[in-house]
Amino acid sequence: MMKFRFRRQGADPQREKLKQELFAFNKTVEHGFPNQPSALAFDPELRIMAIGTRSGAVKIYGAPGVEFTGLHRDTATVTQMHFLPGQGRLLTLLDDSSLHLWEIVHHNGCAHLEEALSFQPPSRPGFDCASGPLSLARVTVVLLLAAGDLAALGTEGGSVFFLDVPTLTLLEGQTLAPDDVLRSVPDDYRCGKALGPVESLQGHLRDPTKILIGYSRGLLVIWNRAAQCADRVFLGNQLESLCWERSGNTLVSSHSDGSYAVWSAGAGGSPVTQPTVATTPYGPFPCKAINKILWRNCASGDHFIIFSGGMPRASYGDRHCVSVLRAETLVTLDFTSRIIDFFTVHSTRPEDEFDEPQALAVLLEEELVVLDLQTPGWPAVPAPYLAPLHSSAITCSAHVANVPAKLWARIVSAGEQQSPQPASSASSWPITGGRNLAQEPSQRGLLLTGHEDGTVRFWDASGVALRPLYKLSTAGLFQTDCEHADSLAQAAEDDWPPFRKVGCFDPYSDDPRLGVQKVALCKYTAQMVVAGTAGQVLVLELSDVPSEQAVSVASVDLLQDREGFTWKGHERLSPRTGPLPWPAGFQPRVLVQCLPPAAVTAVTLHAEWSLVAFGTSHGFGLFDYQRKSPVLARCTLHPNDSLAMEGPLSRVKSLKKSLRQSFRRIRKSRVSGKKRAANANSKLQEANAQLAEQACPHDVEMTPVQRRIEPRSADDSLSGVVRCLYFADTFLRDAAHHGPTMWAGTNSGSVFAYALEVPAAAAGGEKRPERAVEAVLGKEVQLMHRAPVVAIAVLDGRGRPLPEPYEASRDLAQAPDMQGGHAVLIASEEQFKVFTLPKVSAKTKFKLTAHEGCRVRKVALATFASVACEDYAETCLACLTNLGDVHVFSVPGLRPQVHYSCIRKEDISGIASCVFTRHGQGFYLISPSEFERFSLSARNITEPLCSLDISWPRDTTRTSHRLRESPKLSQANGTPGVVLAPGSRDGSPGPARSKGADTPEPPEATLSPMSIDSATSADTTLDTTGDVTVEDVKDFLGSSEESEKNLRNLAEDEARACAVLIK
Repeated sequence: MMKFRFRRQGADPQREKLKQELFAFNKTVEHGFPNQPSALAFDPELRIMAIGTRSGAVKIYGAPGVEFTGLHRDTATVTQMHFLPGQGRLLTLLDDSSLHLWEIVHHNGCAHLEEALSFQPPSRPGFDCASGPLSLARVTVVLLLAAGDLAALGTEGGSVFFLDVPTLTLLEGQTLAPDDVLRSVPDDYRCGKALGPVESLQGHLRDPTKILIGYSRGLLVIWNRAAQCADRVFLGNQLESLCWERSGNTLVSSHSDGSYAVWSAGAGGSPVTQPTVATTPYGPFPCKAINKILWRNCASGDHFIIFSGGMPRASYGDRHCVSVLRAETLVTLDFTSRIIDFFTVHSTRPEDEFDEPQALAVLLEEELVVLDLQTPGWPAVPAPYLAPLHSSAITCSAHVANVPAKLWARIVSAGEQQSPQPASSASSWPITGGRNLAQEPSQRGLLLTGHEDGTVRFWDASGVALRPLYKLSTAGLFQTDCEHADSLAQAAEDDWPPFRKVGCFDPYSDDPRLGVQKVALCKYTAQMVVAGTAGQVLVLELSDVPSEQAVSVASVDLLQDREGFTWKGHERLSPRTGPLPWPAGFQPRVLVQCLPPAAVTAVTLHAEWSLVAFGTSHGFGLFDYQRKSPVLARCTLHPNDSLAMEGPLSRVKSLKKSLRQSFRRIRKSRVSGKKRAANANSKLQEANAQLAEQACPHDVEMTPVQRRIEPRSADDSLSGVVRCLYFADTFLRDAAHHGPTMWAGTNSGSVFAYALEVPAAAAGGEKRPERAVEAVLGKEVQLMHRAPVVAIAVLDGRGRPLPEPYEASRDLAQAPDMQGGHAVLIASEEQFKVFTLPKVSAKTKFKLTAHEGCRVRKVALATFASVACEDYAETCLACLTNLGDVHVFSVPGLRPQVHYSCIRKEDISGIASCVFTRHGQGFYLISPSEFERFSLSARNITEPLCSLDISWPRDTTRTSHRLRESPKLSQANGTPGVVLAPGSRDGSPGPARSKGADTPEPPEATLSPMSIDSATSADTTLDTTGDVTVEDVKDFLGSSEESEKNLRNLAEDEARACAVLIK
């Protein structure tokens, strides 16, 4: 019998098939606002919008849920984008002057984005022109002509080339050189000077043979392509942009001195030197350039003039403004980030005489703002997607799934009361193209994000479009230093220019102590906890009506009068006194202040017991918010843990100290290892060899060699940090009686388990009696390697996680098995271990660091449903490591199931931001403004499934030019992806096959993108104080063995990708 104990089980075909039905890794969609946008385009016929970025990404948006994603092969900035109207095709210009044609194509009823053709213009002298040395090295402007079949390319040298768009080939013999234009210009204007780069190209809306060409020096030419001559010539100042009025009789130009001019384009032979109207809107003092200008006419006789820039250089040169002028009404839209581009949504049908603009869309560096131009006051239209997640820096996040319909409606109602809009605004979002084919999610998911300014934002994460629902602000409870300065700034603001603050991006925080570190929400009682940077813990409750009430304040001293410790960090926030007005929504009931006021590192809420537990770097506390009294305070500081008293402002000194201690430990371990090696190694090896010969036959496969893990020192700095807190109704005192317990895990591998005496609520009653809650220390566990405890969970007699508060009592989940023995799963940074309860004896374990050479960063218990059988599901442990890999283990057996490469190991912020859902999905930040959504489940996938009605016929000659399918956008973040050749698209649908959001072809059983994540909220905290630990440095550098291994893997991945491309 003994020899079978050492045998490793081989691969079970049935189990491997079951794994394929349960697990599959897919990066599905990016939520949020594209990082570093650089270009904008709009198709008025299909009502879709495109945004290009500096990393070469292309994102197309239509109605909510309609999204297409592409990525250029080279990481270059997208400088211009132009839709071929109604065709679902997009022409992009990069900063290397290459042109790329993208197509939205359909496969199996769903659409995705592909790059069809690319064109790199030649740069050799004298190309296509015998009159002089011309160069197409840099294209400055692109104009689409003849329904998109022809493109005019303006260059830095002043030439205009013409390109056949369907094939992306230059048309020979049609190049318009600067010399051809100069023949129509007076001799005194030439005077040996060049015309400069082509700044603008505009097409005539009525006559397709006419092109308006604007040169940087100020020359404007209406060129007749049919007659190959200039119809009109206008001599102006340094040019920035041009716009042609709809009838073609008027054109408007904007200039570098902050002025714009209106020119009459009627019949005439001689060059025009004086415009009809010339004005400097914000003069007479020197102004900045007007970068872009639009002219839109209306049936009422008034017209819109919309331009960016032009502000007085000395007073408001640092403002980012778009001005909207109609008749005598001027509004200066003041934004908080740089303006990239803007467009108007207006009528483009040839039979219409007027533009009648409906909306103005402004793309900024950090957000997209849309204004309704048909409603008086031109209000902003709430965006159903593309909201800036980073309006204030994200500091933590949490996911809550299966939100009850009643709570969902109350949150939506509270959000609507925050920003009341006219009834017409709900349907005035102008970008409505395409059809969302995904089924309506049957269950709702909330994504909560905590921010640096003390706000918590609620997002609808049920589908592809991440929609903002509600914003909770905690700053109103505290006194901040910036309020007086803000009032003075508002009083000093002049009436001219007529500024109007627009947009919600505000990167500045009134006080860094307001930052939210942890959030927890009970979806059944609508109660939540928000914990902050200065040790503040707020207990809030949802109210449907505004109220005015005082907030109870209590303090908990976590040091417990321990001598020798002095807090050197920031002061606590001062709460406002007396009754305070609170709008409808989550309203604070109790404020618990931790002392010292260090950042809260862990928090958990149990609404059924009316208890909240919180932890900092000094210890943890338990608070009864029904009686508003503390229950427990425990200090976890080590006598040498002086770093915990310095606060977040002493990190430079702390990093030096940590590095010094790490090198001392390394030297110490090497010296002790050498001493032992001389006399012990030979005997030990002989004994091990003899034991192996006796115990294991030669035909038995041995277990893999484990890495040697050095135990961590007990006096490491920050060893007292509380990493996790957990409530459970389980067996702690004896095997016959179960009851409420609280568990706490620290950075030094200590686990404290407290038995709680909670008065039971009366039958049918919601609230428990007013008797005090008592806590008694039941167990204390010290892990051998002192690795930080990341998570704790109790498993019932069937090995399943315990249900959430109120789930079992309200028959919302299966009651836990209280007959069999319970077990507690403790996840540290190095291993997972299951202990039996109440004896706390080791049952099973898996040493992740010893086997894989990585450390645990995030863990969550998730339920994976089978694709093949709707009734079959398994509860597993999902784990993210410091190398960016995701591992899945069975529970409670802790057997490895699958693992995938998810995030680059260098992306420390992405790993720190990851949050798992309870049914196999997850989110992590790929930029400050974007969440990448991924799925580990083969069944629960949320990805774009959409279609688009296009009007151009699919031609076989055109499809034969298609280069490749677009890789996933997340490659811009460095994540390895698979580039599929056209012939390999219909490959084997393996469970781990990379499937991007732009190729929505799930198996038949996964066509429904419903997210059926369960109740428990998972949370994560982003450290924005700049704390770099020694562990992070080690993670980044890695050992020499890991570096060589990673290089080999990278080379193999590149070779594999090249092999796919060559096919």
